[in-house]
Amino acid sequence: MRLRIINPNTTAAMTAKIGEAARRAAAPGTSIQATQPASGPVSIESHFDEAISAVGVLEEVLAGEKEETDAYVIACFGDPGLLAARELTRAPVIGIAEAAFHMASLVSTRFSVVTTLGRTGIIAEHLLEQYGFRHHCRRVRAAEIPVLDLEENSASALGRIIDECRRARDEDGIGSIVLGCGGMADLTEAISREVGLPVIEGVTAAVKLAEALVGLGLGTSKHGDLAFPRPKPFIGRFEAFTNLTPER
Repeated sequence: MRLRIINPNTTAAMTAKIGEAARRAAAPGTSIQATQPASGPVSIESHFDEAISAVGVLEEVLAGEKEETDAYVIACFGDPGLLAARELTRAPVIGIAEAAFHMASLVSTRFSVVTTLGRTGIIAEHLLEQYGFRHHCRRVRAAEIPVLDLEENSASALGRIIDECRRARDEDGIGSIVLGCGGMADLTEAISREVGLPVIEGVTAAVKLAEALVGLGLGTSKHGDLAFPRPKPFIGRFEAFTNLTPER
C-alpha cells in the first residue's frame, strides 16, 4: 500500500517530522512518501495561506497519480484543497482535521481542539460545522504560538500546548483532545502523559483511515460533484492544467 502524505507548506523539517510520525503509525507493508509543494508559504496560518497552498496540494496529487499512489493525506489542519484533490483521483484523500474529528468522536462524547493561533481556530470552527462535528466539540483553544515555533522553539511550544491542554481538560468537560496542527504530529504521547486524556493528532489518524479505506476497496466516488474536472483551457501560470486528464 502506497500512501502519499502531503505537507501543504514548504518547510522541509516539518515534512520530515510528519513523515516520521506517519511511518510509526503505518501498518507493516505500508509505504509512506512525505512530500511538499515546490512553492508556497513556509507555514499556513490564514485563509490566504490556505488558498495559495491548495494549488501545491493539487500538484502533489497529480504527481502521485503518475506513481499509482493508493491514498493521500493532506497534512494541514485546515484541510486545504481537500475536495478539489478528491476530484483528481479515484484514490481516497483524507484531510487531517476531518480524520481527527472522526477518531475523537469514537473514543469520547465531547472533545476540545487545541491549535496554534486564535485566528486559525476560526478555520477549525468552520470545519467542525462543515463536517458535522460542532456538537461534539466543546471549544477550540489556541496556545498562541506561530506554527514555525513547533520547529524552531519546540520545547517552549510544547510547554504552552500542554498548558492549554490542561485548561481544556479542567474547564471544558471533555473526554479527549484534538491537536489542531500537522506540525504537532510527534507530540501526542508527551501531551497524553501530562494531561491523562486520549490525545488525537490528525496525521496518524488519517494514515489509519486511509489504510482502512484502501483495505476495504473504497475510493473516491466519481459520480456527482467529485467526478474528474471537465477539461478546459487555463491561461497564464496555470496553463499546465489545460485539458487536464487525470492519470486514473
